[in-house]
Amino acid sequence: MKRTAFAAAGLGLALLLTACGSDDGNSSDTAGSTSSSSMWTTPEAPKIDLSQYPALPAPSAPAAPTVDCTYPAAGAAAKDVQPPNGTGVSTAGTVGVALTTGQGPIGMTLDRGEAPCSVNSIVSLTEQGYFDNTPCHRISTAPGLGMLQCGDPSGRGNGGPGYRYANEYPTNQFAANDPALNNPVVYPRGTVAMANAGVDTNGSQFFLVFEDSLLQPNYTVVGTISDEGLATLDKIAAAGVDGSTAPSDGAPTDTVTIATAKVA
Repeated sequence: MKRTAFAAAGLGLALLLTACGSDDGNSSDTAGSTSSSSMWTTPEAPKIDLSQYPALPAPSAPAAPTVDCTYPAAGAAAKDVQPPNGTGVSTAGTVGVALTTGQGPIGMTLDRGEAPCSVNSIVSLTEQGYFDNTPCHRISTAPGLGMLQCGDPSGRGNGGPGYRYANEYPTNQFAANDPALNNPVVYPRGTVAMANAGVDTNGSQFFLVFEDSLLQPNYTVVGTISDEGLATLDKIAAAGVDGSTAPSDGAPTDTVTIATAKVA
């Protein structure tokens, strides 16, 4: 299991955002550290002026109407599921996914043009019931990182679907060794993005951004959150973090469980 550290750049703030797709198959986190069940954060920093940081780069238009995606095995799945078909995946249009939670509905609009392989995976997992009755195990209300993380049926932050796949937008807008990949950009409020254990280790975990957040452009953006969903997230965020691990990063005070996920 890998735990990834995202840096809310320039803040001296390193936060662990777990994702799927670790080397041992029990999945992951967001940026690549060692296997540990603990989470940590430094004390909260003052409010950050995000205007000094760049926005996400503009996405390129799809080069073809379809792409072929690969989903290599990555250890045991947290919940029994089959990898998606990766042949002839569409790059056109959007698809809706509706999350029903005990705290309220969260609607997502996923963009095939920006992240066809990621959207293909989420749709496949949704149709197989993978996200049903699963917790959103982590919330951050720290300056520069406001998000709720979901998608691990184990609820431990290290669970995934038993496969992994490559990063897409915005990572693919940069050359592989571009130093800009180490610099933060603003992931705006309303973004849905994939958590990971390092570049190209995406699995089933995703995070829902409810405050403009600073992250390196190494987290695949898959879509946007509905206004109704943002209202639900604001309610969850207002209740805060349970405080057992850190004052601004940990399990939500109010338990958040995805009762059902449906392709709209």
